[in-house]
Amino acid sequence: MRQQTGSGWTAPAVEASPFLRARLRLRGLSRDRREWVLGGFAVVVGAVLAFHRGMPNRPGRIGSLLESFLPWVGVLVVVLVVVALVRRSAIALVALLLPVGAWVHLFGGLLLPGAAGSGGRELVVVQHNVSDENRDPAGTARALIDAGADLLALEELVVPQLPVYEEALAADYPHHVVRGTVGLWSKHPLSGEQLVDIKPPGIEEGWSRGVRAVVHSPYGDVAAYVAHLPSVRVGAGGLASQRRDESAALLGRAIAAESVEPLILLGDLNGVVEDRGLSPLTSRLNVAGSGFAFSFPAAFPLARIDQVMARSATVGHIRTLPATGSDHLPVVAHVALL
Repeated sequence: MRQQTGSGWTAPAVEASPFLRARLRLRGLSRDRREWVLGGFAVVVGAVLAFHRGMPNRPGRIGSLLESFLPWVGVLVVVLVVVALVRRSAIALVALLLPVGAWVHLFGGLLLPGAAGSGGRELVVVQHNVSDENRDPAGTARALIDAGADLLALEELVVPQLPVYEEALAADYPHHVVRGTVGLWSKHPLSGEQLVDIKPPGIEEGWSRGVRAVVHSPYGDVAAYVAHLPSVRVGAGGLASQRRDESAALLGRAIAAESVEPLILLGDLNGVVEDRGLSPLTSRLNVAGSGFAFSFPAAFPLARIDQVMARSATVGHIRTLPATGSDHLPVVAHVALL
């Protein structure tokens, strides 16, 4: 039957069937459920960021593995924000305040440009794993000289590359010490050079990756340590970092016993500062206040495992230098002496 109005005939009135009404209700419930699922996922991501230290480290050192890539959780947070905006989900957007706030708390300061070098009581330092497969050590040395640093810390120094570095750096860095495969080059005189034994149990004799010296800087004596901790591997069993962790503990004890202040540690520590495996160091030393400076791998940097840390001093903005012939990028930082 058609209904007649003052302007003519209209389509017949159709009453929604019970089946259609049920379908519309289910669609609404499904939308609500998706919003709650999205919001719940945001809360879980926020909890991981905020309480990552509570993540168990067994099996497979899963806690350390998570912490190694923790900054990249921010990419997931951005994706969730975009999805919530597209879906206009108020529930998800409110829930996303937790992961956004946690990420900013952990890493927001690293996004700040950092104060420029004051030129006062500070040393400019460069840390670089030059790679034992570097085919252009002379070019790498020239690139490091151009940084104008007071101190250069180099790892994976092997024959026949070592003599190339010694010759290329001699004019600009007349003072240097090498122990095993690590070395320190300085514009200022050095004394007290000695091996730092950070060899974990189970590694063959001859493994030598730690050195210490006192730098006689214009601002007084500074203890400088250079270290290269054992490599870690990611596999089906998780993160293989036991030897790295043992070496970090040995280095931490040596630093705790150091009597000269201030102290600067430079090295390829094969771990990020958030990784609990480096806590024997990060619990005793200051780390960079700004800058991500992802240094490895050089072709597509995912993490900063080349570190500058200090005691009785602050590490300012840290940044990477252009790629050399190494699979690591060099990092440079200004260290203000207290």
